[in-house]
Amino acid sequence: MFKDKHILLGVTGGIAAYKAVELLRLLKKAGANVNVIVTKSALKFVGKTTFEVLSENPVLSDLYFDTQSLVKHIDLATWADAAVIAPATANTIAKLAHGIADDALSTTLLAVTAPVMICPSMNTDMYQNIRVQRNLDILETDGWHIIDPDSGVLACKAVGAGRLPDPWFILDRLEAILTRKDLKGKKILVSAGPTVEPIDPVRFVSNHSSGKMGYAIARAAEKRGGTVTLVSGPVNLDAPVGIERIDVETCEQMASQMLSNLDQADIIIKVAAVADYKPIDPKTSKIKKKDNNNKDLCISMTENPDILKLIGEKKTKDQFVVGFAAETDDLEKNALLKIKKKNLDMIAANLVGSSDSGFKADTNKVKLFFRDGSLFDIPLMEKEKVANILIDQVIKKMG
Repeated sequence: MFKDKHILLGVTGGIAAYKAVELLRLLKKAGANVNVIVTKSALKFVGKTTFEVLSENPVLSDLYFDTQSLVKHIDLATWADAAVIAPATANTIAKLAHGIADDALSTTLLAVTAPVMICPSMNTDMYQNIRVQRNLDILETDGWHIIDPDSGVLACKAVGAGRLPDPWFILDRLEAILTRKDLKGKKILVSAGPTVEPIDPVRFVSNHSSGKMGYAIARAAEKRGGTVTLVSGPVNLDAPVGIERIDVETCEQMASQMLSNLDQADIIIKVAAVADYKPIDPKTSKIKKKDNNNKDLCISMTENPDILKLIGEKKTKDQFVVGFAAETDDLEKNALLKIKKKNLDMIAANLVGSSDSGFKADTNKVKLFFRDGSLFDIPLMEKEKVANILIDQVIKKMG
């Protein structure tokens, strides 16, 4: 998303200005070309040289003395694909809300026609002040994007809202702003991760799913404007921003949540690797070695509900259902069989066992099989990219 994008980074005079350095580093790492505009008070916290070295561009801090061009601010405003102010102080927010242009940053932003994101950061009482909130409302009404501050212990020792969010979060929200909204108005139901079926209170049956592919699809769908519900088995992943996550453990719990949310969904993408079988008689106490007369332990298993088949049986003609299949052999044969047997519109299939794709890897390669017999091959790439290509194909097939 950020490759070759032109991003204006505005930095104002708050203690959180040091976080702007990390945000700048993340933007550059993502491939963006960044120009930094600072207020004079911001330079009391972070030196100009730091921003110039990291951005590889001259920093604008004064309209009349830092450049030979007296219209540099207009050049930057026209150049920008997006602007983000982090941190944004109460003073700068007030200026922007009322069209005051008395420094390099405020003057430039008045000429920006690209999306603008404001990240307030200040003392809790200042942030909650009715005048500051009124100014933020004005900017939001005008179409600017406001990122709510985090809560916690502030530099002034106050406790409450006012902390600048982590740079990765700001980057994520800026990416969402720049992403096309071709799923706006659509509700997407996604399942991810493994399920666990208890043997006793300390042991369970499960699989190697990390949840990375399902979470990537949920994030991509949210950034493209969709309203996303994510039903997740146990994973070591943070909840995606802007998404309702429902945590479950067993197949029966996942089936219950998927089916209860099914009627409201336009697109259902079942990525979770659900345990096909579960112990018939899970023990309420830990199984001890002394309880087993033989060295071998036999556990009787029974089949779990087939969630994807249940969804396929209940789907309407207006719903689009995508399944995932992790296979060890006969990929195409098994995938096509599942499409017909489970009444799917599409299935994403891949062979497991390779270290660079599948469950735990950050990359994946899949083949997309469709109900109409067509095939789309996604070569090895990051799972975030796979997710967006998969969504592209869903949208294409839905017309």
